[in-house]
Amino acid sequence: MTENTDILETIIIGSGPAGFTAAIYAARAEMNPLMITGLELGGQLTTTTEVENFPGYPDGITGPEMMIQLQKQAEKFGTQVIIDTVSEVELGKNVGDIHIVKTISGKEFKTKTIIISTGASAKYLGKDFEKTYRGGGVSACATCDGFFYRGKNVVVVGGGDTAAEEATYLAKICKTVYMLVRKDYLKASKIMQDRVDLTSNIVLMYNTELQDLKGDNNLVSQAVVIDNLNNEEKVLDVDGIFIAIGHKPNTEIFKGKLEMDETGYLHVKPFSTETNIPGVFAAGDVADKKYRQAITAAGAGCMAALDAEKYVSSLDHH
Repeated sequence: MTENTDILETIIIGSGPAGFTAAIYAARAEMNPLMITGLELGGQLTTTTEVENFPGYPDGITGPEMMIQLQKQAEKFGTQVIIDTVSEVELGKNVGDIHIVKTISGKEFKTKTIIISTGASAKYLGKDFEKTYRGGGVSACATCDGFFYRGKNVVVVGGGDTAAEEATYLAKICKTVYMLVRKDYLKASKIMQDRVDLTSNIVLMYNTELQDLKGDNNLVSQAVVIDNLNNEEKVLDVDGIFIAIGHKPNTEIFKGKLEMDETGYLHVKPFSTETNIPGVFAAGDVADKKYRQAITAAGAGCMAALDAEKYVSSLDHH
C-alpha cells in the first residue's frame, strides 16, 4: 500500500457524467478533487455511439468524445484523474470522521468526503452475438438509441417493467416492436401491461428467446428466435435489438456499509445526494433507477459537489 498522509477534501469514485460534473464543481470550489476512474473511463456513455439529447450539442456528439471533453474541463480546473479501480472503502460513522479509499493497484487515500458515481451497468444476456453487434443494432437504452430505428422493426428482450417501458417508447418511433418474453406472462406491473396491450404495433411473443443475430458488416438485419416450449425457430427481419432485462448498480464494494435497496441502488435523502453516512454522497445511475440519463446524472453530480462543499465548510467552522 502506498500511504498518502494528506487528507483530501473529496474523492470522486467513477468517471461518467455524474463524476466529471462533480469534479468540475468541486475543482472550481477549490476542493482539489481526486477522481478514481474505475474500469471504464467515461462510464456507460463510452458504449453509446451518438448522443443527441444532451443540451448544447445540436449536431449530436459521440459518447467517448463527450467524455474526453468533460475530462479536459475537469482537469482544467484542477481535478487529478487517476486511472485505477477502488477495491475497498473504510467509512467513518460520524460527522467529521475521515474515510479511507483503497485501490486495486495498492494505493490508499484519506478523505473528508466521498462522491460515489460508479453508475450502473445494463444487464446483457451474455451471448457472443451481443458483443459482435453492440453499436451495430444491439442496445440497452431505447431513449438513447431508439431514434436511429425510426420506421424500422426492432426486438425488445424482456418481460418486466424495463422491457415494457422500452417497448412502448419504441412503438412510437418504430414500425413493429417484437417483445420477446421468456415466460408465458409479463412480469411488468399492471399499468405497464395495459400500456403494452393497448399499443397495436407491439407484437408479444411469449415463451420466446433470442437465439442468434444475423447481419452484414456488424449491422443487424435478422433475429433468430426460438420457442422454448417446442424448440421451433423463427427468423424476424429487424434492425435493432434492445436488451431490457434491467440494470445492476455498481455498488458491490459498498454492500453492508451503505444503505441500498434490494437491487443495490444506493439510498439518498430526498432532494439531496446524502447517503446514510455523513460526508458520503451518491450521484447518477448508482442512486437513480428512474431516469438514468446523462443529463440527470450530470445534474446529480453538480448537487453532490455542492453538498460535499457545504459539508466540508461546516466542519471547518466547528
